[in-house]
Amino acid sequence: MKIKFTFIIFTTALLSVIVAGAQEIPIEYLNMNLQANKQEYCKTVLENEIGGIKVDHITLTGDVVREEPMEKGYKFIYLFIKGQGSVVANKENYSIVPETIFLPNSVEIISISVKKNDTLHFLKISSELTEQDIKDLKEFPKGNTQHPYFARFIDCEAYTEPIKSPNTVSRTVLPNKYLPRIAMGTVETIGPDKVDPHEHGMLEQLFLGLTDNNVVVQADDKKIDFPAYSILHIPLGSSHSVEAKKGDKMYYMWMDFFLDKKGEEWLKTHNAVKKQ
Repeated sequence: MKIKFTFIIFTTALLSVIVAGAQEIPIEYLNMNLQANKQEYCKTVLENEIGGIKVDHITLTGDVVREEPMEKGYKFIYLFIKGQGSVVANKENYSIVPETIFLPNSVEIISISVKKNDTLHFLKISSELTEQDIKDLKEFPKGNTQHPYFARFIDCEAYTEPIKSPNTVSRTVLPNKYLPRIAMGTVETIGPDKVDPHEHGMLEQLFLGLTDNNVVVQADDKKIDFPAYSILHIPLGSSHSVEAKKGDKMYYMWMDFFLDKKGEEWLKTHNAVKKQ
């Protein structure tokens, strides 16, 4: 009887440890409604989720022109997700439409403005450089680091991956070797469809819900609804998957932040689609 009672206590304790160890899926819903009396809004989202990474949601409207000086020791990514506007860098004007990416690279200051009678929403991602990152940047192709990088998501190179169905359209929006230890891309399909469960302990990952995204994300034994204009953090090392039910759209951006450059070997699972 004593042995049985001890076993029950042990089993209960073990289950408690397992439950306690299960990680929640951190998520934040972007505020897409600017107050009537405001022309500018900025909020840090998922603060302190990933070391060395800061994500700001910024909104502009009216005649606001936002000056963005580049801080030494950091690299910056701008993801324009809704609204139209323009970015000026080195006197060159880049026309912004929804779902475009912009990297200032070596440009020291940029200015961002919004199209008349519109509201512009974008994420500014700041990546703090390590000593190794600074060394690696010197080895990257100069064309990747010396000039601004600008692209519409829809124009980026498509790829396939074993964990996704043939119906899925995936695109590499930010290839590696532009910024140290960072790559980004999009996943798009219509349900019923899914991204199969997989793990990657060599990288931290954020998901950004894009236009009309309506899916469920699972990480280990946790599930969460993941709508458009929300951002979540996949718990490091978890077995995670994404599912769209019948008629629902899956359309999100993945953002990979590798713990070290060796981890970028993971990207070899992406097979570029040959252009016809």
